[in-house]
Amino acid sequence: MCGIVGYAGRPVAQGGHPATEVVLEGLRRLEYRGYDSAGIAVIADGAIASRKKAGKLANLLAEIDQDPLPESSTAIGHTRWATHGGPSDKNAHPHLADGGRLAVIHNGIIENFSPLKKSLLERGHTFLSETDTEVAAALLGDIFNGEAAGDLTRAMQLTASRLEGAFTLLAIHADLPGVVVAARRNSPLVVGLGEGENFLGSDVSGFIDYTKRAVELGQDQVVTITPEDYSVTDFAGNPAQGREFTVDWDAAAAEKGGYASFMAKEIHDQPQAVADTLLGRADSEGRLVLDELRIDVEELKSISKIVVLACGTSAYAAHVAKYAIEHWCRIPVDVELSHEFRYRDPIVGADTLVVTISQSGETMDTLMALRYAKEQGARTLAICNTNGSSIPRESDAVLYTHAGPEIAVASTKAFLAQITATYLLGLYLAQLRGNLYQGEIKDILSDMADIPAKIQDILDREDEVIALAEAMQDTTSVLFLGRHVGFPVAMEGALKLKELAYIHAEGFAAGELKHGPIALIDEGQPVFVVVPSPRGRHSMHAKVVSNIQEVRARGAKTLVIAEAGDTAVGEFAEWVFRVPETKTLLMPLLTVVPLQIFAAALAGAKGLNIDQPRNLAKSVTVE
Repeated sequence: MCGIVGYAGRPVAQGGHPATEVVLEGLRRLEYRGYDSAGIAVIADGAIASRKKAGKLANLLAEIDQDPLPESSTAIGHTRWATHGGPSDKNAHPHLADGGRLAVIHNGIIENFSPLKKSLLERGHTFLSETDTEVAAALLGDIFNGEAAGDLTRAMQLTASRLEGAFTLLAIHADLPGVVVAARRNSPLVVGLGEGENFLGSDVSGFIDYTKRAVELGQDQVVTITPEDYSVTDFAGNPAQGREFTVDWDAAAAEKGGYASFMAKEIHDQPQAVADTLLGRADSEGRLVLDELRIDVEELKSISKIVVLACGTSAYAAHVAKYAIEHWCRIPVDVELSHEFRYRDPIVGADTLVVTISQSGETMDTLMALRYAKEQGARTLAICNTNGSSIPRESDAVLYTHAGPEIAVASTKAFLAQITATYLLGLYLAQLRGNLYQGEIKDILSDMADIPAKIQDILDREDEVIALAEAMQDTTSVLFLGRHVGFPVAMEGALKLKELAYIHAEGFAAGELKHGPIALIDEGQPVFVVVPSPRGRHSMHAKVVSNIQEVRARGAKTLVIAEAGDTAVGEFAEWVFRVPETKTLLMPLLTVVPLQIFAAALAGAKGLNIDQPRNLAKSVTVE
């Protein structure tokens, strides 16, 4: 997830805005989308001038203060959330091509960048960065000077047709002042319509200070803006249309996509977060790969034990991972809280793979546990949402989630991205060890590819959950029950209520109910039950239905999360929310979503600060 701004306006002498000023203000509002680097390119005096700097936008602003850009009326700008290539000056956007006369910025992941890069290298192109974006820039420049015959719009159409994955691409060329061309596939892009000026942005906050007229572009479309006009085509060059709308949010709300809180936005980001985390995971032969691998694959093959270390929400993702990895790989998996690990003399060695899960990559408990594991000779692998952070840097291998920045303190989209990444790790290890056939892995990946649309189905029905939360505004205690992969979901549901609504909440394994917790059930006690699929193994569904009856018989208010088509739960529940069908191991990616919505809505009903809950911080950097 990156922030993108484009601007084409009249010259300043004719009443236009300075392009640099417009773009930098847009980047300031879009920095929540990424803060690994920032950059800008302008057209001036028949040439491209650019500045880019690793780190936050302030670093770029300082660079421009020291070395100002020439006055311009055409510009593109970018604030980066790193995927391909770590946060650095050379990996920052824009990337230049065509002898420095073409500038390109990009949001997303280009899955087939490797064969494209190989082809371009063979044709004499050189690359200065580690990014997939520079490959797209080189390809665009090549096509611009060849098949497109100097037509930048045509070059973008042809380039976009050859790219796979998710991308929003913006480009300017020194030969074409007053023109910005963009393409989108599986990545957001909005046009802003002004008087004598037009804008592009990854969302409306990129230009909200200048206009509230906007056009939402559709899938696989190319747009060309000039100061006076804009035109839309599909990738084949056929005329197309976007959807025009008026932005009725203020600037602050625009940064949140019109949602009342960053958490609400991030809950709704989850289809994209899961989809992006699945992108770019295969090599040219279709086999799963890790993002970074600094150990021999034979060493990974030989591991006999996995220990997963994490804290808080990440720990519940780890618990989900245990079910999947043990099932697919037949390797024993232990899950431990990072802050307990090194204080109990754990048994790890060269045959142990220690997996750390951290959204920020700076969680001190997890970082210290990682260092201890390395001292004991263990092999280490990081699952992380922040490229170039401490935990990935110090690990032997890395699998990045691509959820984009998570601004709200309590985690939502990072949790789903972490679960997705652990599944990818499990499938990678199963591939490496030969536990699953390649066809079986492809089938599972196909089921995972359907998950984003199923999450969206849940989000489209969120009003059911919000209404329940508002009706329960005065609730002081909620219990959560689950079995198998529903157990960590129950614990995560409870954690969200603690974090956001400040009320007593506990998650239990449903089978544990009769061993003590059922004593907590009193008349009117709300109990959420995460029900496994009736299509699953081991009669778990029947057992959980019995659990519902047990608590209901003692006066509980039963609130059920069940699979679509599950008719057995209806007569035993006061309230039922149904999630789409999927494979058992993939259910947490769906069943946790209504619990997130409930927690946020209950906190909202209580008038609490959803994005910044009391006593909490986003990244815990003390042990």
